[in-house]
Amino acid sequence: MPAGRNSIPIPEQTLQATPVLSTCPDCSAALAVLRIIPGRAGAEYWTMRCTRCGGIHLDIVKAAPARADNGDLRA
Repeated sequence: MPAGRNSIPIPEQTLQATPVLSTCPDCSAALAVLRIIPGRAGAEYWTMRCTRCGGIHLDIVKAAPARADNGDLRA
C-alpha cells in the first residue's frame, strides 16, 4: 500500500476477544468495515455495510489484550 494511505482493518486482520460479523445476517454477503470507534472498558464499536443489500450492522467488540514482549497475552 502506498505511503500516506490508511487502510481499514477487516475483521480477520485484527486482534479481538469477541468474534466480529463477517457476513450479512440478512443476505449472507460480505460486510465492509466503515468505522471503528473506541468505547468503554476496551470495547470497540464496529460499523459495517453489506456489499450486496447495503444494510448497516453494528458490532460491539471487546478488543484482545495487548501482547507482552515475550509473546504471552496478559489479562
